Amino acid sequence: MYFVRTAGEQDLGKVRDLLVETWHAAYDRHFGAAKVDELIELLLSPAKLRARLAKPQSEFLVADNGEDIGGMGYAVMSEQMTKTVLLHMLYVRPSLQRNGIGRDIFAELETCFPDAEVMRLDVEPENAEAISFYEAHGFAEVGRNENAGPGQSGIPALVFEKRLVSH
Repeated sequence: MYFVRTAGEQDLGKVRDLLVETWHAAYDRHFGAAKVDELIELLLSPAKLRARLAKPQSEFLVADNGEDIGGMGYAVMSEQMTKTVLLHMLYVRPSLQRNGIGRDIFAELETCFPDAEVMRLDVEPENAEAISFYEAHGFAEVGRNENAGPGQSGIPALVFEKRLVSH
């Protein structure tokens, strides 16, 4: 059984391992393994993960069974959009998907931002599994971003939003 809790510095190695596995499983078929490796090094370095732990107005969660990290989520209040929380990452180890871990992490993230009225995220347009998950959890597509990665990446993403219930 996995329990959702706030991540700590001691979790970052296991979180990175989980992210490398899930990113390759989700994105290799769309971008190729070499591009995924490049994005992992750019976006998921130990230093970048450590910075996310320390970022104000953010929440970094893991699903932990005492031995393993089965999933993780990271969200932060937007600095540009009022009362909007940005869900940057929600990943579950491929072998553990469809067991409620993503649902539990997502449910906890929804409660972590009492002033937020909207949760927003980008999702890769070909990632049908993720799109289905988000739609099942109340998200709707509201737009498209042609440069979802760093700079002028050319990596497209669909933009989804969900109204959050008053707490």
